[in-house]
Amino acid sequence: MRRLVLAVAAGVAAELAGIGLMTTAVWLIVRAAGQPPLSALTVAIVTVRTLALARGGLRYAERLAGHSAVLRHLAEVRGRVYDALLRRPLAHGDALTRLVSDVDCAQDALLRCALPAAVAVVVGAVAVVATGFAWPLLVGLLLTGCVLPWLAFTFAARHLRALAPARAELAQRTVVLLDGAAELTAFGALDRELDATGRVVDALAERERRGGHVVAALAGLAVVVQFGVALALLRSGAPAHVVLGSIAVLEVVTPLTSAAQRWAEVRGSVGRVREALRAADVPVPHEELPVGRVGVVGPSGAGKSTFLRALAAAHPGVAKGVLDDAHVFHATAEANVRLARPGASREELDRVAALVDLDVPWDTVVGEDGEALSGGQRQRLLLARALLADPDVLLLDEPVEGLAVDHGDAVLRRVLDHARGTVVLVTHRLAPLVDFDRVVVFEDGRVTQEGTHAELVSAPGHYRDRWSTERMAGRSSAGTSTGDGSHSPSNGTNCVNVDEATGTPQRRSAVTAI
Repeated sequence: MRRLVLAVAAGVAAELAGIGLMTTAVWLIVRAAGQPPLSALTVAIVTVRTLALARGGLRYAERLAGHSAVLRHLAEVRGRVYDALLRRPLAHGDALTRLVSDVDCAQDALLRCALPAAVAVVVGAVAVVATGFAWPLLVGLLLTGCVLPWLAFTFAARHLRALAPARAELAQRTVVLLDGAAELTAFGALDRELDATGRVVDALAERERRGGHVVAALAGLAVVVQFGVALALLRSGAPAHVVLGSIAVLEVVTPLTSAAQRWAEVRGSVGRVREALRAADVPVPHEELPVGRVGVVGPSGAGKSTFLRALAAAHPGVAKGVLDDAHVFHATAEANVRLARPGASREELDRVAALVDLDVPWDTVVGEDGEALSGGQRQRLLLARALLADPDVLLLDEPVEGLAVDHGDAVLRRVLDHARGTVVLVTHRLAPLVDFDRVVVFEDGRVTQEGTHAELVSAPGHYRDRWSTERMAGRSSAGTSTGDGSHSPSNGTNCVNVDEATGTPQRRSAVTAI
C-alpha cells in the first residue's frame, strides 16, 4: 500500500509540474511581449527550467514506483491465489484462468484504472481550488471526469455482454474444428464448418468495429468539452495562462474515459481473484493425520476424494500421493516422474518403475494430461511419481484403476510393501483392506462406520453389504478363471476363496473343465 501511495504522489507531482510548466510558460510569453526588464522575468524563467526538468524526473519516478508497487502486489496476489487453489481445487481450465489471465487483468485494474483515477481526482481538486472554483473548469471536470467515464463504462459493459455469445460460439466452433477435423473431412463437412466459423468471425469483427466507433465518439466529446471550457473562460475574461492551464488540467482527467472502459473489461477478472482470495481466508478443516494403514471406502460421491484432498491441503509438506485430480504434464514420462524429486538418479527412477510395473519408455512424450497413455499407464505413472517422493503419508485414490484386477492387486501389494510410513487408500475394492489397521466408511459426506475389516464385516452397514457383494462376485468368477489366476476378458473378476469364519479372501487357481 505504501508503494501505491508513493506512486500516486509521484504521479500527482508530475502532472502538477506539467500544468505549472504550461501555465508559467504562457504567462512568460505574454509578459515578455510587453518588453519588461529582464529582472522581471528571471523568476519565471527559472521556474520554467525547474518544472521542465522536474516533470521528466517525476514522470520516471511515477512509472518506477507504480510498476514496482503493482508487480510486487501481483506477486503476492498470485501466491495467495495459488494457495487458495490448493485449498479449493477447481477445474484445470478455470484454475489456469484465475492464476494467469485474471491476475494479469488485476495488473491493468491497478495501473490503467486505479492509479490514473487517483491522480486525476487529486489534480482536479487542486486545480479547482487554485482557480478559485471557476465554474467553467468545474463543469468541464464533471463532464470529463464523471459523465464521459460513466458513458464509456455503461457502453463497454453492454458491448461485452453482446459479444459474449459470439465469442462463446467461436470458441465452441474452434474446438470442434480442432478435435473433429478428421471426422469432418471424412464426411465432407469441413468446408461447411469453416464457412460457418468464418461468418461468426465476421460478425464478431463487425461488432468490435461498432464498439470502436463509440469509443472514438467519446474521445471526440472530450475534445469538444475542452474547447467549450476554453471559450467559457475567455468569455469570462480569464487570462491566457489560466485558459491553457485549465486545458492541461482536463488533459489529465480525459484518460478516465479509457480507464472506465478498461475497468468494464477487467472487473470480472478482479471479482474472480477476490473470490479466490476469500476462499483462501476460509480455514480448511484441519484433518488429523492418520497413523498406519487406513482404508477409506464408501459409495461414489460420498466424500472420499474430498477427504483425501483435505488431508493433502492441510499437510502439504507431509502428505503426497495419487489424488483424483493429479495432473500429468505434456512432457516425457521421465520428466513427469522426476517432478517428485528432480535430483533422483536413473537407478531410483528404474526402481519405482519396476515397483509399479510401468511399461512406458522414459523418453515417451505422454501428451496433455497423459492423453497418449492408457488409463492404467497413467495411474502407474502417477504411482511412480508418488513413490519417488517417498512421503511420510502416502495418499492413494483408486491408484490401480484401469488395470486388470490381478495385475492391479499385484502392483498395489508392491506399493504397500514399499511404503515406509502411513498409507491412506481410497478404494472400491475391499480385499486389499483385510490387513489394514483401520477402515473408515464415508456416506453422504460423513463417517458412518470405522474399525478393522473384521469388525466392520461383523456389523450391519455399507461395508458388510459391499463385502458380501464382492465375495459373491469372487465366487461367480470361479468357472471362468484361468489356472494362473488371470481371467478372460469376459469375466473381469478375480477367482477368490473366502474364509467363512473370518471373511478373509484367499486366492486360488481354478481349472476350467474342457
